[in-house]
Amino acid sequence: MAYFFEEPSRTFNEYLLVPGYSGEENIPENVSLKTPLVRFEKGQEPAISLNIPMVSAIMQSVSDDKMAIALATEGGMSFIYGSQSIEDEAAMVARVKDYKAGFVVSDSNLSPDMTLQDVLDLKEETGHSTMPVTADGTPHGKLMGIVTERDYRLSRMDRTEKVADFMTPFDKLITASGDTTLKKANDIIWDHKLNSLPLVDDDGNLVSMVFRKDYDSHKGNPLEMLDEHKRYMVGAGINTRDYAERVPALVDAGVDVLCIDSSEGYSEWQRLTIQWIRQHYGDAVKVGAGNVVDAEGFRFLAEAGADFIKIGIGGGSICITRETKGIGRGQATAVIDVAKARDEYYNETGIYVPICSDGGIVYDHHITLALAMGADFVMLGRYFARFDESPTNLVNVNGNYMKEYWGEGSARARNWQRYDLGGKKGMKFEEGVDSYVPYAGSLKSNVNTTLSKVRSAMCNCGALSIPELQQKAKLTVVSSTSIVEGGAHDVLQKDKTPYVSNVHN
Repeated sequence: MAYFFEEPSRTFNEYLLVPGYSGEENIPENVSLKTPLVRFEKGQEPAISLNIPMVSAIMQSVSDDKMAIALATEGGMSFIYGSQSIEDEAAMVARVKDYKAGFVVSDSNLSPDMTLQDVLDLKEETGHSTMPVTADGTPHGKLMGIVTERDYRLSRMDRTEKVADFMTPFDKLITASGDTTLKKANDIIWDHKLNSLPLVDDDGNLVSMVFRKDYDSHKGNPLEMLDEHKRYMVGAGINTRDYAERVPALVDAGVDVLCIDSSEGYSEWQRLTIQWIRQHYGDAVKVGAGNVVDAEGFRFLAEAGADFIKIGIGGGSICITRETKGIGRGQATAVIDVAKARDEYYNETGIYVPICSDGGIVYDHHITLALAMGADFVMLGRYFARFDESPTNLVNVNGNYMKEYWGEGSARARNWQRYDLGGKKGMKFEEGVDSYVPYAGSLKSNVNTTLSKVRSAMCNCGALSIPELQQKAKLTVVSSTSIVEGGAHDVLQKDKTPYVSNVHN
């Protein structure tokens, strides 16, 4: 006979947090949202921690290099989508690692015999306005000069003019030796009021560049996710088919953590993938796995060696797995169950395996609920798809600005590997839809607003950290009437009224 769970399968919207005591210290400015990303042993620190508990979903319509840079700036991490060629995914990873390094290997290089038109074309391609000029046009060739926007005026110059004729030549540049420390390089930039500083070796070859904007950016974004070389951190999705070819390419590109992208993680295919990574890289390469929705699935992947485990099947806004196959579980119930299993595993083994709630987040407060229920961080798709930084088109739908958003199981994405159960390659039916989401502007402003709500709610619970929230949180199931009562009701909202005339009696 089939097994029947006694408790109903519930979603986040069926719960509310009950306030606890808030002391004088419980103010949002004192709240830390730092949280572990990968497994660690009791008494040790995790190799990677997030500064905010938010990662972007492994989806074509969400996570590319642009999204990765924007989210890392705020303290989270993106997992670049794996439903693309190995070469293209590795290139995205490499662009993130090269974007902000303190010491930047230039990807916008000129040779003296190139033209002004070449400069304009390169600027359009890379978005960079500072371009080193090397003898052979390579990132590490002999430095001849630099071209910036101050070196040319389009209204007075012919597009065929040679770079050598208008660049700032080497003898006019302030440079530093290749072994200069980042602190010293920044001091030189400030002392000489520079926007950039080229570092060259003893033979005059370009080693790297240091930019003033990177220093300013770091000071304005103290939660940035940076590796030991001051580069942005980035994750990437892999599948259980071509991992032997994909993983080495991503590691070579500098990826910080991998995640097996699958709708169902409780499978031998995931165990074999993790096993291969451990055989070839040991514990040096971090890899998450999932998705699961119960204690059995968590235990299986934890024992297989997963560095973190994703929770959720069918809860995403564009996912139709539940209605297509009848497979899934309410996200709140799944998180609560898996969090209990994680704590039991930790008590038994002394190994803490972080869990990620993936899907089911409709409102900002659902993030706080997921954390309170035991999630270490959340993975978001629809949330990030709305922003300027997502890779999709901004379109006008019936007079409203929208962003395109589609699931990996849709006919548009055709990411059959995510739903792979062995056998023949390819999609047999859809498990996702193609849709639009309301355009919301920039990532930075929205993330800051969302996290302000999370911090405020944590203070209401008397918690200054995520572990403290999980310890102190009191949750109550709410009725359908309570859900209605929780929003504005029995009033006519001004912003929902199309026109109101001013009438004076």
